[in-house]
Amino acid sequence: MYKLIDGKATAAKIKEEIRQEVEALVAHGKKRPHLAAILVGHDGGSETYVKNKVLACDACGFESTLIRYESDVKEEELLAKVRQLNDDSSIDGFIVQLPLPRHIDEQKVIETIDYRKDVDGFHPINVGRMSIGLPCFISATPLGIITLLQRYGIETSGKKCVVLGRSNIVGKPMAQLMLQKQYGDATVTVCHSRSKTLKEECRAADIIIAAIGQPNFVTADMVKEGAVVIDVGTTRVADKTRKSGYRLNGDVKFDEVAPKCSYITPVPGGVGPMTICSLMKNTLEAYKRK
Repeated sequence: MYKLIDGKATAAKIKEEIRQEVEALVAHGKKRPHLAAILVGHDGGSETYVKNKVLACDACGFESTLIRYESDVKEEELLAKVRQLNDDSSIDGFIVQLPLPRHIDEQKVIETIDYRKDVDGFHPINVGRMSIGLPCFISATPLGIITLLQRYGIETSGKKCVVLGRSNIVGKPMAQLMLQKQYGDATVTVCHSRSKTLKEECRAADIIIAAIGQPNFVTADMVKEGAVVIDVGTTRVADKTRKSGYRLNGDVKFDEVAPKCSYITPVPGGVGPMTICSLMKNTLEAYKRK
């Protein structure tokens, strides 16, 4: 029988630990950590994420600031705001919610953020430091996954891990972390849409981390008995029975894969809550480094 990895409960526990630490700091006369978020336009997914980040700040005892722009904002105006936040000593960390409208160069925006305040962990300096094992801000989803594996006592050292997907936000950093001695210490294979032996690789894996962005991509015939499966996928699928008109679907066909697993994350309630929780951990870290 598989064990469900409860990201929601784990995240709530970590946020409570952070809140207690913050209240102790405030009791000693220190200011509260302060996270700012820039939101451009009205993308439904982004609105939800940012709302959840503001709620998480409340739960952790942080201050939060939300800065909104319409989707026709000029790139230079956005970059000027980023520079202003870099120089604002009252802000410990900030994020620019992605994706951005087409006329704005995302990479340029990321590179303009002061890497010491880049709590999303997307700046090339943080990415580079992470890849050689130096202290840095690790991007929130991979950090959340590593935290779940640690909290559940799942053995990763020497295990065969397959990462499905090679995005800069999840796939690549996840593979790096699972490879590193201090985190995963595993033997890592990265598969993607062009991989010829994808199914064979998955069938040999002790741990599968699915971040390929295709609903129900991982099926039972791709998973060996007793594997650990981490589902990073969150695709909105139309569902007339829901008030919202959609449901979130993972990359793993849960009902058929779960019986073969030793551990598996659900969608929703698995990796998602841990992503936001990791952003809070990074913000606290940025605050302490100052």
